[in-house]
Amino acid sequence: MTVRIAPSILSADFSRLGEEVRAIEAAGAEWVHFDVMDNHYVPNLTIGPLVCEAIRPHVQIPIDVHLMVEPVDALIPMFAKAGANIITFHPEASRHVDRSLQLIRDSGCKAGLVFNPATPLEWLDHVMDKVDVILLMSVNPGFGGQKFIPSTLGKLRQARARIDAHVAAGGQPIALEVDGGVKTDNIAEIVAAGADVCVAGSAVFGAPDVDGGYRGVMQALKQAAR
Repeated sequence: MTVRIAPSILSADFSRLGEEVRAIEAAGAEWVHFDVMDNHYVPNLTIGPLVCEAIRPHVQIPIDVHLMVEPVDALIPMFAKAGANIITFHPEASRHVDRSLQLIRDSGCKAGLVFNPATPLEWLDHVMDKVDVILLMSVNPGFGGQKFIPSTLGKLRQARARIDAHVAAGGQPIALEVDGGVKTDNIAEIVAAGADVCVAGSAVFGAPDVDGGYRGVMQALKQAAR
């Protein structure tokens, strides 16, 4: 299984964001993870569609927008227009999960659901046909630099089993993403549990090369994941 690394720009140097996203792409990042927080659904306030639009010309790789906002629907077309390729949201933050997923797809993006540590996977029961990404939070959302919650490993295995059964029954492929506390010393067990996309924020941006790039830490993460 090929593992994709998606550095979260929540931990990047915002004073030079264009340079930062170019550096992670040059280092081998497969996705750019874009955390959107509204100080309502989560206790923090971050960035919006204008920043997504600003970094879009700097990278060729997909921009993976994680909406930690409530409600979600109004922002979906705005981020799609700003250059997002993947948009995920928390099912508790949408009044009509099926409709929100379809809105993402109708906007030309891949759609996904995000599960907090205590959110059950049963939200997937009736919408697997509209899901391109399942993102499991391995920390409680709102802030970077938190420690990985070990119970996420069992939840990853459950999500992987759901995906494999869905694909075996003729369903579309679904990426299994994990976000929170991913580092070189735990990425192997995270991947072994079923993840094929790993978000890493402080682990990447906190370990720059001497020249300001991130090749060293990206290579270390990928090697550990194997």
